[in-house]
Amino acid sequence: MSLSFDRALGLHEKALSFRADRAEVLANNIANADTPNYKARDLDFAAVLDSQQSGGGEPFKAQRTHSGHLAMESLIDQAAGLRYRIAAQPSIDGNSVDTQVEQAKYAQNSIDFQASFTFLNSKFKGLMTAIRGD
Repeated sequence: MSLSFDRALGLHEKALSFRADRAEVLANNIANADTPNYKARDLDFAAVLDSQQSGGGEPFKAQRTHSGHLAMESLIDQAAGLRYRIAAQPSIDGNSVDTQVEQAKYAQNSIDFQASFTFLNSKFKGLMTAIRGD
């Protein structure tokens, strides 16, 4: 009987990856809080989940034709969930980052990341117990 890690670990592995990508997007928003015309972005979990379940979650296939081009492996597919956030009160210089909102979302994302990590850790412990036969 073979063991499928995808079936054993469930959605938690992908949730950790999503939370890490979202942390990167939110940190980028905070870093650009004073950049004129910067538009805050966020990842839409529901859109990413729907994309994964419908089979549309295939990674974007890009070919680097020049050494100066960005590597696309770490970028998230725009259609899968990277969205611009509509600011409640955009600044005069066109920047839509609200630092307090971004910090709150970053903190919530951190809590969600820890929860997914805890669930994944308990899955591994359960697998280890099954393997050892305790």
